[in-house]
Amino acid sequence: MFRNWIFWILATGLILSACASTSPPTSASSSPQPASVTESSSSPSDLITPTLLPEESPPARAESEFTTDFSKHSVPYSEILLGGPPKDGIPAIDEPKFISVGEANEWLKDREPVVFIQVGDDARAYPIQILIWHEIVNDTVGGEPLLVTFCPLCNTAIAFKRTFNPSTGSGQVGQVLDFGTTGRLRYSNLIMYDRQTETWWQQATGDAIAGEYTGAQLEFYPASMISWGDFKDLYPNGKVLSRDTGHPRDYGRNPYFGYDDITQTPFLYDGTTPDQLPPMARVLTVDLNGEAVAYPYDVLRELNVINDMVGGEDIVVFWAEGTASALDTSNIPEGREVGSAVVYSRLIDNQELEFEFKDGKILDTQTSSEWNILGQAIAGEMEGKQLTPVVSINHFWFSWAAFKPETRIYQP
Repeated sequence: MFRNWIFWILATGLILSACASTSPPTSASSSPQPASVTESSSSPSDLITPTLLPEESPPARAESEFTTDFSKHSVPYSEILLGGPPKDGIPAIDEPKFISVGEANEWLKDREPVVFIQVGDDARAYPIQILIWHEIVNDTVGGEPLLVTFCPLCNTAIAFKRTFNPSTGSGQVGQVLDFGTTGRLRYSNLIMYDRQTETWWQQATGDAIAGEYTGAQLEFYPASMISWGDFKDLYPNGKVLSRDTGHPRDYGRNPYFGYDDITQTPFLYDGTTPDQLPPMARVLTVDLNGEAVAYPYDVLRELNVINDMVGGEDIVVFWAEGTASALDTSNIPEGREVGSAVVYSRLIDNQELEFEFKDGKILDTQTSSEWNILGQAIAGEMEGKQLTPVVSINHFWFSWAAFKPETRIYQP
């Protein structure tokens, strides 16, 4: 069934791309606030000198669509495949509009997945039913220019800072980049491009793989895939990405239905996958200080809470039920239960906490305070406290293993 739909997607993408604007943009609550976020260690403070590969012919049709400096690249061009639609055939949202929780609740169902991002007191939800058709949103949240991305073929929802300093690779001071879709894939993963230099960037890693900035890396920002029900309950004054995108799409319908079947074969993926898990197994991944760990959703569902150490940092993974798969049935709210998982630092106010799942609640063992999926203490001595989020990313196992084959798979 999925294969039939993929051919439909490719055909539709080619048709709709003719109607999509490729012009660059003109410019681009009361809940507890998170402390400064714990970034993935792969976000560089200094630009790494790239290891460039010998010049070779650019990917098919790339020179006719892009002004990219294809003489600079860090991956073999043979690994880059056409995904179907051309450059910007899947149109990014460059001037996103937002509506209230009440307005969005008229068309969003509680079980639908949304990407949750918060900067200061600005909390936003990006429904997967919209991202699945656009894959990129160029936004500014709480004054921070952010890139919100979703690759349906890898189930990866990832946010990056758009402010980039070419001289250091840092996201603190520099130019603000705007991004679009190249229409190409590597290991089945979205390849983006920035409109300022048309450098190509790998969504899964944030790495610049071809063009002027080859060897640089975008800075990650925490983004969680949670249920609409959790977002609207915890952030009733939050903002929600509107369906008014300027592009006619059948929002709410999943064009990839059946894709995340555990027996499915990854689309346009010709790599090998370590056999510890099935290629399409869902995992939540963390990469800190040179150590990468994958937490299988089957394990998370059994344990609900995992205390672990990654790269020398004490973390905790929370899992909660109530979130549907966006890639299962054709109607997203009817997708099978997969739940939500988020990662936090266990250090708060110079105190290291240990967590457990007891009597249907997430509790810390030091004070028996109760915590929710968004790292907020909602009852007990710690009530009102907020755990610091750690960058963590949902993947299918094949996708993560393609980029991080040395990953440790968590086992109880």
